[in-house]
Amino acid sequence: MPTPEKPRLALIAGPTASGKSALAIALAEQIGGVVINADASQVYRDLHVLSARPSPDDEARVPHRLFGYVDGAAAWSAARWAADAAAEVRRAHETGKVPVLVGGTGLYLRTLLDGIAPVPEIDPLVRAAVRALPVAEAHAALSHEDPAAAARLHARDTTRVARALEVVRATGRPLAAWQAARVGGIGAAVDVRGLVLLPDRETLFARCDARLTAMFADGGVAEVEALLARADVPVDAPVRRAIGVQEVAAMLTGTLSRDEALTAAQQATRQYAKRQYTWFRNQLPAEWQCCTAPNLQLYFAKDG
Repeated sequence: MPTPEKPRLALIAGPTASGKSALAIALAEQIGGVVINADASQVYRDLHVLSARPSPDDEARVPHRLFGYVDGAAAWSAARWAADAAAEVRRAHETGKVPVLVGGTGLYLRTLLDGIAPVPEIDPLVRAAVRALPVAEAHAALSHEDPAAAARLHARDTTRVARALEVVRATGRPLAAWQAARVGGIGAAVDVRGLVLLPDRETLFARCDARLTAMFADGGVAEVEALLARADVPVDAPVRRAIGVQEVAAMLTGTLSRDEALTAAQQATRQYAKRQYTWFRNQLPAEWQCCTAPNLQLYFAKDG
């Protein structure tokens, strides 16, 4: 008996400012697709300009899903997004559409396709004790309690070192052991056609700088001002950690001048794009095509 053909899932990924959104829309127009957001900042409705969400004109060209659908007061996670994205993928297939995932948040993509490690909730007391440690002390403790993780992680990577340490202390198992038992991924059930945009870095960084300049001029400052005025959005909310928010906030309080804030935001964006560039080059399946000038007919044609 022949094996049933898997439903198609197109995926366009890449660093910020790589042009992936425009390509995803063009692809969706060609193949009858639904564009599904896979960017952690673009889920928040509070940040349309600063997160570079598609314009209303772009959204009118093809259906868009999971853009600006989360309130800034909510602390969204990769797991919550993946559940929403899996539902949108199923809905697209049920209506005869091709889901076109687009984004630059690697953790979101991996969680959706590969599943998530079923790590239990961490005891708040354990978490508080670990997060209170200086990163050097946390890494030293990790060297004793989970040597493999300590060897794998950079000694100054505050977030990842703390996560590995709190997991092994709270559960008695290394984080890697939990990650080896991922659950909930949809990757095995779909035919993933992945395309990763990797422009040359000089071009990419120039686009980052130009886009930040436009964001500051075209409403980004007003977005941050409105966000900061909300008493229900905690200071440590994920939406307030989006690139550009802290820099504009410093400008609004007089800590930085406008030019200084813009320069700082541009630098932060370039650094983020560099990290994304490295991640996409090294972490994704070998069969996904990495390129600067994609051929949509070749990689995503309806009959291909």
